[in-house]
Amino acid sequence: MNAAAFSSLSADHQRLQALVGAWHGEEEVAETQWADGGTATSEVLAEAQFGGLFVVQRYRQRRDGTISFGSHSVFGFDQPNSLVTMHQFDSMGFVPASPATGTWNGVELTLERSSPRGAARVTYSFDTADAYRMRLHFKPAGSSWQDMVSGVYRRVSPSSINGF
Repeated sequence: MNAAAFSSLSADHQRLQALVGAWHGEEEVAETQWADGGTATSEVLAEAQFGGLFVVQRYRQRRDGTISFGSHSVFGFDQPNSLVTMHQFDSMGFVPASPATGTWNGVELTLERSSPRGAARVTYSFDTADAYRMRLHFKPAGSSWQDMVSGVYRRVSPSSINGF
């Protein structure tokens, strides 16, 4: 995105650009009803779209050399409600009834979404422009929050992510 287009974005849309880039992650996966616990690696490619108003993110998790999970997310900013939004579709196949919504607290972005299955909360903490941490928690209906996945992601050259 050129500098002129970026400078015309609201400050809230500009903050979304922190997600843009090609990233490699090292993850810890918690034992859940959907997955065995253990380690994973991930590839994340996020691009600014429509002049930076939205960020489209593609994510692939690998375990034992095989893609074990994938998602496609669209981040935006709902100006009337002052909320970051994330519409996500993933390889589990659940269609979200509504987007996750949230806010920034310093360098940390936290988004939550509820469904009949429970609630999900994802937090992105930006340590530097080239590294962030992510934590995903899930709260089954009538239960308490549980860890799902946590990871550290480092910026890589876009050419080093194959197959996206």
